[in-house]
Amino acid sequence: MITLSKRSAVEPFHAMDILAEANRRRQAGRPVISMAVGQPSHPAPKAALEAAETALKHGRIGYTDALGLRELREAISAHYRLRHQAIIDPARIAVTTGSSAAFNLAFLALFDAGDAVAIARPGYPAYRNILNALGLNVVEVPVTAETGYTLTPASLERAETKAGCKLKGVLLASPANPTGTVTGRDALKRLATYCDSRDIAFISDEIYHGLTFVGDETSAVEVTDKAIIINSFSKYYCMTGWRVGWMVLPEELIRPVECLAQSMYISAPELSQLAAAAAFSAEGELDIYKESYRTNRDFLMSRLPELGLPLASPMDGAFYAYVDTSRYSNDSMEFAKRMLAEIDVAATPGLDFDPLEGHRAMRFSYAGSVSDMAEAVGRIAAWLKQD
Repeated sequence: MITLSKRSAVEPFHAMDILAEANRRRQAGRPVISMAVGQPSHPAPKAALEAAETALKHGRIGYTDALGLRELREAISAHYRLRHQAIIDPARIAVTTGSSAAFNLAFLALFDAGDAVAIARPGYPAYRNILNALGLNVVEVPVTAETGYTLTPASLERAETKAGCKLKGVLLASPANPTGTVTGRDALKRLATYCDSRDIAFISDEIYHGLTFVGDETSAVEVTDKAIIINSFSKYYCMTGWRVGWMVLPEELIRPVECLAQSMYISAPELSQLAAAAAFSAEGELDIYKESYRTNRDFLMSRLPELGLPLASPMDGAFYAYVDTSRYSNDSMEFAKRMLAEIDVAATPGLDFDPLEGHRAMRFSYAGSVSDMAEAVGRIAAWLKQD
């Protein structure tokens, strides 16, 4: 259905380069604090760890159906019923090897080579890279204070006109990476209705659900049954390395996604699926973790502007601060390299998220411990004062 483009179309993911250097420095004994990647400092919830231990004892580490264990799909369905008052048939749920696999499956099932797909700028760089690798036309739509830092029907129409092509897909993240934007119910419904009226596939990235601090955390399942919803156990559930996520699919996409998953991934790891099903019982524990992120958020929201790093967008959700570095540098990659080399603090250059204007922006992850955030900001303050 799709022909892969040249690998040169895939851009480097600078955050991973910074992380690799941070790891090398840490292994060399340096006191590195990483604010470069969105990896929670907390462990997986106890219920998940206990379920995994039991599964190991009983040898449950084999293949499962491509769409996932029935018990996990039913647990995900129950999650939507309890949290979003939405009735989702477990048959419409596909368990995936993290959200990364879900994006691949969605793009392959929905689009042909050359199709135009809109994403926000700034936005998660893997969207752009996967779309490019699959030979799709990436239409990056600027999100600003004027648009509420999210995609809108008007901004999509402007982007479509400028690109000179008809959109076949729209991908929205809420809460968003790196901006932290939470797209509320009314705005989400307008966007879904717009896409539906123009036969545009709507993909809703909800992997930071559970980590909303301001605004209305709405799932697309509440406003439409035609969207493709993608979520993951990596962020709120603190299970990054377990590589397990899920999709909610319109009925017509269930079989195409199943066939693709059978050929590409076989299934998500059974051990991870069993642990993920148990994680739904751990919201009390996970909400305690969330409060530590809230403490970090409030601290950074106050201190970073005081250091001359004003916020480039509100910190309403996820666990990122996206800041303007132009007071100190218009080369965010060089700024990130120097900060790591000179004070052992790692953060992500804005070029990952915005290839046009990200040279003067930086993303700080506050998924780490409260003490690490305080130490990192102390180092940054002293470093900037020297400059």
